Amino acid sequence: MSSTLRCEQFVSDEICLVHCYHRCVRRAFLTGIDELTQKDYTHRREWIRQRLESLASVFGIDVLQYSVLSNHLHVILRNRPDVVKTWSDVEVATRWLRLFPGTRILDVLAEPNEEDVRSAVANPEKIQEYRSRLSDISWFMRSLAEVIARRANAEDECSGCFWDGRFKAKRLLDEAGLLACAMYVDLNVLRANLAATIELSMHTSVFDRIEAAKGAMIESSALDRIPLSREESIARRTKMTLEEQKKARKQTGPRPLVPRDAWLAPLTLDPEVDAFDPQASTNGLRASNRGFLTMNLEDYVKLLQWTAKQQDHPPGSVCPVPESLEPLFTGLGVEPSMWCDLVWNYTKYFGTSRCSGNPKAMIADAERTHKRWSRGQRQAAACFA
Repeated sequence: MSSTLRCEQFVSDEICLVHCYHRCVRRAFLTGIDELTQKDYTHRREWIRQRLESLASVFGIDVLQYSVLSNHLHVILRNRPDVVKTWSDVEVATRWLRLFPGTRILDVLAEPNEEDVRSAVANPEKIQEYRSRLSDISWFMRSLAEVIARRANAEDECSGCFWDGRFKAKRLLDEAGLLACAMYVDLNVLRANLAATIELSMHTSVFDRIEAAKGAMIESSALDRIPLSREESIARRTKMTLEEQKKARKQTGPRPLVPRDAWLAPLTLDPEVDAFDPQASTNGLRASNRGFLTMNLEDYVKLLQWTAKQQDHPPGSVCPVPESLEPLFTGLGVEPSMWCDLVWNYTKYFGTSRCSGNPKAMIADAERTHKRWSRGQRQAAACFA
């Protein structure tokens, strides 16, 4: 079967939600302990979390959910071209050049300076291209994968491909598809037996949200978006050795403490905010303050905990939902008794599909891309009322 075109799943100038997942090539270890060599790669999970946090502070893309496993990762993203439109040309240039300065001193990327920003702003076509890329999910995933691959190859003292081809993507069409996918991502660590409970499933979005609700703080990994002055830039490029430049890049002063989930998009939608309001964030940690579900964190955790306990429920069978949880399914169109099967067997229903959601929404998405049908819509029909 041919690969789905990216332009059929998402485009940079249209708001959409996408579930992305990336797997390591061959038997390469992303994180965890390699059973063959007994080498521990667990520290790489924090590499990925910090890189996601850094990218969330620069791109016009909301990070909704994520989880990092031994040889692959999951992340749910929402691109925000409406937020990017609120940024000035100077801010667009500064954000882009912070990630891709275009200048390299030996093997060190040069820090963008004020002159670089002015030069970019003077070119309207270039600024328009930067705006488009800053809300492009493909560029976000490229910026994530490339840095992790370079660090992992350097640590392994090898070269070549680290990731198994391009990342996979699935468009989430409605709240039912989004909620099922969000819980599938959060429960992946339990499915892989890397944690016993969701409260212990580190390097997942639900762990970060639960800890933040308890008051947990972490050092921010947000990127500094202030360009260097012309004088400082010249000094670094002409008067510093390579090692001094590397040290200067790292010595950015003590990082501020922020809530553990401050870089993630809020879980709950605010019903009092206009749906067309971009809710652009001004704290420099994420693109916007818009939520993505109609339930609060407490209800989400309750439903997730109950779903987690049904892991050994026979596939395809009915699993009655407690009365206290039934109101959470209002408006989703999901058959409550089939919820556990939908989440724990998510790949059975949507594994080969380019989208996820209510069968009616999947049919509409097929028409949008001039297809007759979407893979998985018939199987998913059994889980929807």
